[in-house]
Amino acid sequence: MLPMTGRQALEPDIWLDRHGDILFKYALLRLRDHSLAEEMVQETLLAALQSQSRFAGQSSERTWLVGILKRKIIDHFRRTSRERALENPEPMADRVTQLFDESGYWHHDGGPIDWGADPTRDFERMEFQKILDRCLSELPPRTASAFALREMEEMTSEEICKVLGVTTTNLWVMLHRARAHMRHCLEMKWFGKKDTRN
Repeated sequence: MLPMTGRQALEPDIWLDRHGDILFKYALLRLRDHSLAEEMVQETLLAALQSQSRFAGQSSERTWLVGILKRKIIDHFRRTSRERALENPEPMADRVTQLFDESGYWHHDGGPIDWGADPTRDFERMEFQKILDRCLSELPPRTASAFALREMEEMTSEEICKVLGVTTTNLWVMLHRARAHMRHCLEMKWFGKKDTRN
């Protein structure tokens, strides 16, 4: 490859070795499917190879590749959103409703328990990652997609509505249910059992 002038030279022959693990973990956390995550990484590397002449060098090679992967994942959510019929939200609604009394207050001891943890440290722990993945996998696919786009990709509600083809109200309901489920699931499977792990 010829050296680039005025910008960082790309090294596509070592992209997989240098960035593959990071890209795979990024995709897996959002997609929760090993083979789909691998496919997205492959598509990312292929797209990067095809468009390397447009790399302006305003970011690192890794940041550029993650940006391509992020767009691939959003395109995947958009595509599957169109293909998938609207989910029946009733099973999720029943589980969330059981957490509250008739007045809208928490049933169990006044609300969420104190997690008492350093979220950054816990997130990096493999055990926590497995529990997080398990909790995400219990969400209906469309709800999980909405949660991933909002909480992991930090997209705006307007952007998510366009990607998933839903109304703002529908998105709000999906996010409310997803957050309630994730809070309850993490409390039961991770934070509630913390004393037994230490």
